[in-house]
Amino acid sequence: MKKILILAEGLIAEHFIHRLNEKRIADNHYTLVAPHTLKLPEKLQAPIEHLELDPTSYLRIRKLFLQEDFTMVFIILDTLEDAGESLKNIRRIDEKIRVVLLDRWNGFGKLRQSGTFVVNSNELMANHLYNFLPSVPVVAQNVGLGEGEVMEVLVPFGSTFAYRHVGSIPQVKWRIAAIYREKKLILPNNATMLRPQDTLLLVGRPQVLVNVYRRIQNRAGIFPEPFGRNLYLLLDMDVDEARAESRLQEALHLLEKLEGRTLMVRVVNPGDLDRVEELRRYESERVDLRIAYGEEIETVLTSDSQSYDIGLVFVSPECFGHESLFRELHALKKLVYLFGETPLQELERSVILMGDEEHMEAISSTSFYISETLGLELCLCFFDPEGDFSRGRRTVEHYETLAHIFHHPVKIEERQANPVRALREMKRVLQITPFSQDLRRRWRIPFLSRRVQDYLLDEIPHPKLLIPVEMG
Repeated sequence: MKKILILAEGLIAEHFIHRLNEKRIADNHYTLVAPHTLKLPEKLQAPIEHLELDPTSYLRIRKLFLQEDFTMVFIILDTLEDAGESLKNIRRIDEKIRVVLLDRWNGFGKLRQSGTFVVNSNELMANHLYNFLPSVPVVAQNVGLGEGEVMEVLVPFGSTFAYRHVGSIPQVKWRIAAIYREKKLILPNNATMLRPQDTLLLVGRPQVLVNVYRRIQNRAGIFPEPFGRNLYLLLDMDVDEARAESRLQEALHLLEKLEGRTLMVRVVNPGDLDRVEELRRYESERVDLRIAYGEEIETVLTSDSQSYDIGLVFVSPECFGHESLFRELHALKKLVYLFGETPLQELERSVILMGDEEHMEAISSTSFYISETLGLELCLCFFDPEGDFSRGRRTVEHYETLAHIFHHPVKIEERQANPVRALREMKRVLQITPFSQDLRRRWRIPFLSRRVQDYLLDEIPHPKLLIPVEMG
């Protein structure tokens, strides 16, 4: 819940409050400090708490800050003096909080204060009128259908999108069209890295952009974002019946580490219904178990992915081995957890084998998130039979940089060894690997291949986290 303080007075403030009430943004709670003369909506639909206080009173505003943890402040007042006094009070209380101030007097044009955003109403109106002149490009709000297919989003500090390359972000039915950084326009390519405080210009389907906006605004530590919000356990009782309960317990272990997430358990080919009923005792407000009768497993997965905000799919290696399910999971661009010989509860380390530089960067942020969430040591392993470690230097530097950003250490292990053999000898590890189209090649003649990924799924029994790396 984001708590927002609004110091309001006058006609523009009334229109602003009415707009907030109409839109009803679920994650926002508003504390409105305004005189009784301010006309509020007859029926409040949004969470707005109205306090009849003097918005220029330092002591009263300071008391509010002691009671509530505000994330930002709006100052919409009738006089230049009141606006200036209120801004001065806010900065005395909190030097870093984000403040949006309405300037109707051109009195704050030269203000250069970190975290303070001045909205000059006169300039906005002049620009809007200017857009009606012939031979003048219109602003973004007047482009296209005007239904929200163009959106501007700020990347906050700690966002799951920060320090990621554009090419590592699955973009299905939407695109990052432009980046504004330090008042400069950047036309991004796959190698462009997003940074905190970047403003992104997004183009895509309106409803898709709403979800993308929420993911960009989400902070670190909210795994499995940005691939989705909730967890999904797929149990095919034809192959999973003997281990169904233990696999459900593994999924529950991760769920317990996450806040505000749910686990959807989907049972296909139920067979012995008594066994399914045994699983129902794990149902709760956060765990929903449902049975699919007579449907193809790929059809069930596709339907559920459209109905629930799925970020990670738990699935057995036996199910994943079917090419049709592999293709569907790859197309959905979701995280995939493949069960292994070691239960998730007993893991001690997460391991990444050095590979393609672009893929290594694409999976880096998620690797830190899952390692931090599960309390695992993160290891970047460079096993080379010939002992040539020079080609991985940039990747090592990238992971070491992220280790400082996430405050989670990474162990760099370089060894002259066969990577498949070295990985197989490890104990209690979660193997993290890119989820790319290349993994399909394991169905051909992998024993003739020299690529490590051709052996990962069939030859190495560790549990695995597959992270999508290809754009949609």
